Amino acid sequence: MSRVITQTERLIIREFNLDDAKAVYQFNAPEEVNKFTGDAGKCSNIKDAEYIISNIWLKEYKQFGYGRWAVVLKATNEVIGFCGFKNDAHIKAVDIGYRFHPTHWGKGYATESNQACIEYAKQHMALDRVVGDAVAENLGSIKVLTKLGMRYHSQYQEDEFTIHRYEIFLKS
Repeated sequence: MSRVITQTERLIIREFNLDDAKAVYQFNAPEEVNKFTGDAGKCSNIKDAEYIISNIWLKEYKQFGYGRWAVVLKATNEVIGFCGFKNDAHIKAVDIGYRFHPTHWGKGYATESNQACIEYAKQHMALDRVVGDAVAENLGSIKVLTKLGMRYHSQYQEDEFTIHRYEIFLKS
């Protein structure tokens, strides 16, 4: 059984385990999911999903005590995506992120799950600042970041993408 991090009315947020590999593959498979992530093609089969779980997320849980967490619908016990934090050495910050299968877009799950993560972090984690990056054209992600209370910080260029960085301070 994976450790439950927090819950909302509709969602359970928990650590991933290898039994989630099929779900990880399924929510990463649609082309539109990775359009703005830079991850296109990195999860093209179940073995890739197992690798991500084992060699990224499970390692991050051990190293940092957090990482990307599974978002599970309470009503069906289905893993529909991920939410949560990543200690990103590339950007020298802790990043909040989310990814869901398109059938679950527009239902408030990204906002709901990550708001729960922010509340969890305020109470249980030693994080002062969290950033969220979104490609300028990804208006849905920008909307989620602002709903989370994040404020525009800056923009930068990465490959062909203009990235907008948002931030939130967790300690007052």
